[in-house]
Amino acid sequence: MQEQSEQPLAPGRSARVELTVTEADTALAAGSGDVPVLGTPRVVALAEAATVAATAGALPPGRTTVGTRVELDHLAPTPVGRTVVARARLTAVDGRRLGFEVTVTDAGEIVARGRVERTLVDRRRFVERASGAPARAATA
Repeated sequence: MQEQSEQPLAPGRSARVELTVTEADTALAAGSGDVPVLGTPRVVALAEAATVAATAGALPPGRTTVGTRVELDHLAPTPVGRTVVARARLTAVDGRRLGFEVTVTDAGEIVARGRVERTLVDRRRFVERASGAPARAATA
């Protein structure tokens, strides 16, 4: 059995994710506009995916993060067929709160930038609360 060492959640962790824009990613498809370019809701989801990737492998067992705040400036359109790259860098750790700076680029040009906050939670308890089930005491 191979053990993985726990890497601390510390500022500086980063990740990138890519997306080739399809019709399903457009503002028209998302209902957030009537133009066939990358929609802002999809940009937000991509930025959040980069923050999740930045914490991958560093979370304690049974823990996950959930998005709690997004501030994003969507600066330029991206047409179908182009590939965008979202990058997230962990910039702040304050207890359970994690702050990230995010950028989304198309051929090196920034099309979106902003900040995302996530909170570290107990996965089981979070899901139980979300489904309306009473939370159980954690066992050691």
